[in-house]
Amino acid sequence: MLRRTGVAMGIFSMLGMGGEAADIQAGMPAPAFSAQDQHGKTISLSQFQGKANVVLYFYPKDDTPGCTKQACSLRDGHGALLAAGAVVLGVSADDVKSHKAFADKFNLNFSILADPDKKIVDAYGVRMPVLGIARRVTFIIDRKGIVRRVLTEVDTAGHDRQVLAILKELS
Repeated sequence: MLRRTGVAMGIFSMLGMGGEAADIQAGMPAPAFSAQDQHGKTISLSQFQGKANVVLYFYPKDDTPGCTKQACSLRDGHGALLAAGAVVLGVSADDVKSHKAFADKFNLNFSILADPDKKIVDAYGVRMPVLGIARRVTFIIDRKGIVRRVLTEVDTAGHDRQVLAILKELS
């Protein structure tokens, strides 16, 4: 049993699916970014400085089961997250066209940033080495641009509640 567990952990590690997000920890300044969302609008981290906390969540792929559960959870809890002083921004390596189709299909009410060049994914250290897509990691960034929490254990179906509890802790 231990051997199988060790093998599985090795595979997850090789795929970048275990452990902490590389080098980005609570208390550190969040790396700056700018990217187009599903509407073609350019969104930058700096536009929220002094105005709102940012829930920056990375996910592997548009319109896949876990990613859809997570996005729909954040959609359903969006009002409570806004009331808690936060904006939600999703990021994956998919392009704007894919994000638009995903957002339209599931009526997503927040920006999803296209990162096909993986600049944001790499800046936050969440790239799966073998697959080249983002791991499922969420960063809670405060109004000053400081990372306050890094979530690597994501409850896809209840991610809105998971994030809201953290935002309440931090306020």
